[in-house]
Amino acid sequence: MISTELHSDIESTALVVEDDKSVSQLIRLYLSQAGFQVLTAEDGPTGLKMALENTPDIVLLDINLPLMDGIEVCKNVRKESEVPIIMVTARVEEDDRLVGLDIGADDYVLKPFSPRELVARVNAVIRRTATSKVNYKVEDSQVSAGDLAIDFDRHTVTILGTEIELTPTEYRLLAYFIEVKGRTVSRDQIIENVFGYDFSGYDRTVDTHVSNLRKKLESANPDMQHLKTMYGVGYRFDV
Repeated sequence: MISTELHSDIESTALVVEDDKSVSQLIRLYLSQAGFQVLTAEDGPTGLKMALENTPDIVLLDINLPLMDGIEVCKNVRKESEVPIIMVTARVEEDDRLVGLDIGADDYVLKPFSPRELVARVNAVIRRTATSKVNYKVEDSQVSAGDLAIDFDRHTVTILGTEIELTPTEYRLLAYFIEVKGRTVSRDQIIENVFGYDFSGYDRTVDTHVSNLRKKLESANPDMQHLKTMYGVGYRFDV
């Protein structure tokens, strides 16, 4: 009998895009036991369509898929949706695993994996991407930092009046940096306040998310070089 200790925090829908039927069935079984409604797709185009049309709460996305690989699926989902994405990969090189984070995934899981750990990672990603103003120590619903403005009620970020698209993880990072602006924070502090204690990634995972956020900010305004790397220490957001 499968233990049901790792329950979903709320009734959520998970989309599993996986061409290996045995792996897909295993993930579906454990997520269902944890309280998720589970949708499945066996190839890239079908997974992309379901991710955009069925509005799941989280997507578990294999990289090696027929017709369209998981990297391309992730890129196309990110053009239209901020749904949390966990990349599931058998690739062992860290650089390969970080490719998914570069294009907007929120986490990755290596095959072979523990089904119970996978459920825990899914719950962790959903918790940390369900951001609201109350998570941050700000008194106003709208906060400005130079040319940048963040609206905690509408969950939007604008630079010079133009809205920029951030992943849920990038949004949480920016909100945290604004909360502590002017202070240098370590990777451990970022993990505690943005990713949570149950985060089981690597320092490079944090670095990749920060790098992606910096690129988006500076792409919108090249003069906006507020997010600084303090080598050997961490990061600081100056205004």
